[in-house]
Amino acid sequence: MSDQLAVGLSTGYLGSLTTFSGWNQKMVELGAQGKLASAVIGYFLGLVIVAYCIILGIETAEDFKWILGKLNTSSQPGRFRSRSNSKVGSFKIDVVVTVVLLVLLVLFYCLSGSLEMKEFNKGGSEVELLLACMVGPLGVWIRWFLAKNLNGQGLGKNGFLNWFPFGTLIANVSAACVMAVFAILKKEVNTQNFDTVATVIQFGLMGCLSTVSTFIAEFHNMKESNQRCRANAYAMVTILPSFIMGTLIYSVPYWINNYD
Repeated sequence: MSDQLAVGLSTGYLGSLTTFSGWNQKMVELGAQGKLASAVIGYFLGLVIVAYCIILGIETAEDFKWILGKLNTSSQPGRFRSRSNSKVGSFKIDVVVTVVLLVLLVLFYCLSGSLEMKEFNKGGSEVELLLACMVGPLGVWIRWFLAKNLNGQGLGKNGFLNWFPFGTLIANVSAACVMAVFAILKKEVNTQNFDTVATVIQFGLMGCLSTVSTFIAEFHNMKESNQRCRANAYAMVTILPSFIMGTLIYSVPYWINNYD
């Protein structure tokens, strides 16, 4: 598998499919309704389930790797190509695929923009989904940029805490805060157009900016290391600030204004 495909599937697809900000917001809303015990259980069960899911995924991948290894050893030998020709062919394929994808992306944005101009005022889930797909890639790019430049770098010149994924932490906590902001604004403004825009930003941009899959993969890697307490510290430093900030942003106005 190429590095580009691996990054696209892990950071792009799976990182967007799972959303930490949405999970955190649901727990914040439970806390705002006085169901704090349910929120704590929700965090605990969510963390346990995804932790065991990644173990199952790794074991399944190892089984497939073993099966493919057996198939490769039993295949006929002598099917070799020169590395230079392979690299040239691979480069040409990458260029063609990149150009095709860029053309499709431009066409998608053009068609989506024209449809949104006609259907935006009507609102509805279809409009929200289309707009969310348009802004979602921006969240992925921001998360990738943060992870690339901050994960494993640490603090200061000496790289203090260089084991800590600060990029993923910033992406998840900031997305959770923005999610809470628009959740309470939707109750305050309560108009169709604003509700559409807020929902798009929440589940399109913030949903793709935050990620559970990368978070739990980093959590699992820390668990497998010699210093397993780092995994628990990372989970707490991610979850607690997200819930506290969500409570201050969402729950406090919710209680003051007695929203249903």
